[in-house]
Amino acid sequence: MANKKGRAILFPGSFDPPTLGHLDLIRRAAGFFDKVYVGVLINPYKKSLFSVEERVILLNRIAKDIPQVEVVSFGGLLIDACRSLGVSHILRGLRDAGDFEAEVKVAQGLKVLDPALETVFLGTDARYAFLSSSMVREVASGGGDVTAFLPDGLAAEVAAKYASREQ
Repeated sequence: MANKKGRAILFPGSFDPPTLGHLDLIRRAAGFFDKVYVGVLINPYKKSLFSVEERVILLNRIAKDIPQVEVVSFGGLLIDACRSLGVSHILRGLRDAGDFEAEVKVAQGLKVLDPALETVFLGTDARYAFLSSSMVREVASGGGDVTAFLPDGLAAEVAAKYASREQ
């Protein structure tokens, strides 16, 4: 992009919990866009480890050194969140061919709903290609150490969440 002036992107997700892979994508997007909205999806049908408010706090903490990042929460349709934020780009990370197939279908559907909406795909750094929030939750729920998968300080918070559930 020759001129990125005024460009904003929304990186939507559950971020339950936010991983090093998420943080890597946020940092990389900040190199291309003036504003990176990290959008925590409010999904009342999904049982989450962390509340939406807690995930917003965690994301703000791990992205505090990236000035163009703003963490928001949203419910409803993704295209409505984009319109509300004045965003015409959506960020999606791709770990493998399966992600690509699924994400392209979503992007094509979004394009039908709003032709001005562009999806930007970033390939995941190879160090994080295996990593997902659900894998982190699975390892942590079994008492495993997830320090290598999460930004500084988050492993202790994840462990504390599981410890409080056992009481």
